Amino acid sequence: MYEKIVVPLDGSKLAECVLPYVEELAKGCGTKEVILVSVTERIVGNLPLTRHTQPITPLPIPTPAPAPEAVTKVPVAVGKKQRQAQRYLSRIAKRLEGKGIKARCEVLLGNPAEEITIFTEQSGADLITMASHGRSGPSRWAYGSVADKVFRSSCTPILMVRAPGCIPGI
Repeated sequence: MYEKIVVPLDGSKLAECVLPYVEELAKGCGTKEVILVSVTERIVGNLPLTRHTQPITPLPIPTPAPAPEAVTKVPVAVGKKQRQAQRYLSRIAKRLEGKGIKARCEVLLGNPAEEITIFTEQSGADLITMASHGRSGPSRWAYGSVADKVFRSSCTPILMVRAPGCIPGI
């Protein structure tokens, strides 16, 4: 029934509480592939492209002021944070594969809720399984909820797992 399952993970133990459910679903439903996804927010930095230099002239002719250094913005996140996420997901994929579940890893850049929703639709996944902090009221409003945003924006079925120790109504 569920051939492809997307599992968003952020490196926290809370997010990993969904893994036992994923294992049981994958075994019981004959899942062909579990796709572990982590989203790194895009970080933009400045990188100089060219440096303008003054020509050396023997005559004392006034030269115009140097042009400001040309600067372009480049995503920096494709470096260290992306590699950390890839290593993290690879460790979990190995654990799943040790239990006979085929897993692959995807590291995405951007807004977590948006990227998870877009990736799930493009990959043709049948199910998203993810954990939720179980916040409600002002704390959910203040901190936001990636799980809630994915739930509201995705047409793919979602299995939402409450965090261990969740207290109803809080």
